[in-house]
Amino acid sequence: MKLPLLALIVASFAIGTSEFVIVGLVPDLARDFSVSIPRAGFLVSAYALGVSFGSPFLAVLVGRWPRRAALLGLMGVFVLGNTLCALAPGYDTMLAARVVTSLSHGAFFGIGSVVAAELAPREKRARAVALVFLGLTLANVLGVPAGTILGQAAGWRATFWVVAAIGLVAMAAIALLLPRDLRAGSARLLNEVRILGRSQVLLAMLMAVLSSASLFSVFTYIAPMLERVGGLSPHWVSVALLVFGAGLTAGGLLGGRLADRHAARTIVATLLAIAVLLVALRAALPFGLLAVLVMAGWGMAVFTLVSPLQTRVIDHARDAPNLASTINQGAFNLGNAGGAWLGGAALGAGIGYRSLPLLGAALALAGLAVAAWAFGLERRRG
Repeated sequence: MKLPLLALIVASFAIGTSEFVIVGLVPDLARDFSVSIPRAGFLVSAYALGVSFGSPFLAVLVGRWPRRAALLGLMGVFVLGNTLCALAPGYDTMLAARVVTSLSHGAFFGIGSVVAAELAPREKRARAVALVFLGLTLANVLGVPAGTILGQAAGWRATFWVVAAIGLVAMAAIALLLPRDLRAGSARLLNEVRILGRSQVLLAMLMAVLSSASLFSVFTYIAPMLERVGGLSPHWVSVALLVFGAGLTAGGLLGGRLADRHAARTIVATLLAIAVLLVALRAALPFGLLAVLVMAGWGMAVFTLVSPLQTRVIDHARDAPNLASTINQGAFNLGNAGGAWLGGAALGAGIGYRSLPLLGAALALAGLAVAAWAFGLERRRG
């Protein structure tokens, strides 16, 4: 099981780096393409929208393929998209290339999660799914800073060439290490679509949206929050982000272990912990470094939730999980965009940076209410 999962980790590292590294390159892209910073920043939003609304169509397209071939095809799209980014002569071409790249994201994590769950023993399925997402957290801790430094030193095109090369390495690893006898997905699109109507699948996706919105309603504005309320310098803000990234990595591994023991309890306890930690963050903000410590726990709680939610969708859509698992990734990204918008709207309404964590806590509690509803239905139906 370990070698196939290693191939999936390498691929998820490449995808995560490609998604987030552009944030540090926005000023360079704006200058080279002669566009405003907000317009260059839309390259980030376009990627998230592509994941949410485009990936499911690609998942349907490859849904009847053997899953090993599907993953290879998706990484081929990823390599093509990053190559187009590296060659982009202008803003419009770059925007189109980012959308092409995003199409592989949700479908890869969706199908990759299904493959990981199938390869693992029943008692280790959530841990296997968590390892797929480990590459995503490592990308935030290692890939994004390294890619940003490379882009600033050698030009942003060099970053996308390197990411495309990592994608080729991932393709080779998938071809060599994944079993050739992985079964294909559902032969009928109707099976996939019908399963999306199951109440437990929809409720798990709603939990994904709310938990992700809770994160990004606060995290999107964490730098000015720490600087203006906590009095931290930009250097210490960078340290805080590194600490948060380390928490994400630890939480991903912890979530898999806990979910294998009792997934429902893990989801409920984690959503409650997120709400409590965000209230604690509000109290700790004026004390600067104390807020950084709270961020470590917050990061851990946030990613503890990913594998149990993804595994829950796979379990309740087990007849035809490809599309449901992919759309669940879109749900997380929809929460990203919605949370950032809600946080901005709250600031625009004048609530202030220090009170922003309370919005995140309220969204986490809404997710907890949905979880209670889902598990209550499950108990009543036996």
